[in-house]
Amino acid sequence: MPTIHDVVLALSDRPGVDAVILLGRDGLPIDAQAGNGLDPDGLAALIPSVVAACNRLGTAAGRGDFGTGVVEFAAGMLLVSAITPETLLAILVAADSNAGVLLYEIQRHRSAIAELL
Repeated sequence: MPTIHDVVLALSDRPGVDAVILLGRDGLPIDAQAGNGLDPDGLAALIPSVVAACNRLGTAAGRGDFGTGVVEFAAGMLLVSAITPETLLAILVAADSNAGVLLYEIQRHRSAIAELL
């Protein structure tokens, strides 16, 4: 049976993926793989504030709690998904990556990933 570390490694090995961070809502990393000089601890500390803002927006818009978000930057994207009420999965991808396939797979396998926690 795979472990959560195996999942993080498999995601980080995909073309165009620069970092994979599984973290708690407190901003502390549970497991992470990062390349290109990225600091997974520093990134993990910033992600909960983005998710909290999305939760407030979802409430104000009558859409409910945060599930998955995509933030586009000049040099790539950040994909964030709520795996459980306490954990988030963040993936930084390069600008030329096919993030759609990755998003689909995360949503499709979210419950299987949650079972590994």
